[in-house]
Amino acid sequence: MTPRQKSVEPHALRRRIILVTAAAMGVAMLLAGILSAKRPLVFSESLWGHAHCIPQAGLALRMYATDHGGTFPTHTNGYGDALLLLTNLAALYSLTGPGYSESVFLEAARTGSEVPEAQCGRVYVQGLREDSDLEIVILFDKLPSPGGDHCHFPIRLWAPLSREVLFIDGRHRTIRESHWPKFAKEQIELLVKEGISREQAEAYYREKPTRGQRK
Repeated sequence: MTPRQKSVEPHALRRRIILVTAAAMGVAMLLAGILSAKRPLVFSESLWGHAHCIPQAGLALRMYATDHGGTFPTHTNGYGDALLLLTNLAALYSLTGPGYSESVFLEAARTGSEVPEAQCGRVYVQGLREDSDLEIVILFDKLPSPGGDHCHFPIRLWAPLSREVLFIDGRHRTIRESHWPKFAKEQIELLVKEGISREQAEAYYREKPTRGQRK
């Protein structure tokens, strides 16, 4: 092998490595794009950790109820402002769900403004007490995501769309979106038995997300 051949070969090898790396990155980006389109919120804030840990919201709700005769927070302006009453007790990211940010609560706490229900990433059911039926869900994700907030990479890549729900006693579950219609119907009936009007109960479960969805 001549000295010239020895000097050329490393350059050719480096070029090949660069080309292969670029091709691999291109394929990875393509796959990520396909997954993002077909699997909403795969690459979201919950990819690596509990970005909206719902059990923490449960702890704040129970602390509030303890200080208010067993009653959970309510507000005539809507459940967004009811949740705002927990700002001194809760990690604010636990009050909202996948695809949404706690910034609306931070801004309201800073300025005294209201929290529109449409900007809340979790639906909060008002009018409940600690001694209400423990099978009632008091807080649930508005937007389904792969596996829910407690599901992370790599399982998140193939996990079924699900929502996390919080029961009155602090238990939380993950409900598959395919099971959601039946689950919602059962919850509506429990709320009606608890004294909440059917119109209001159905309204909680009719809410549509306003952000975080990918077409």
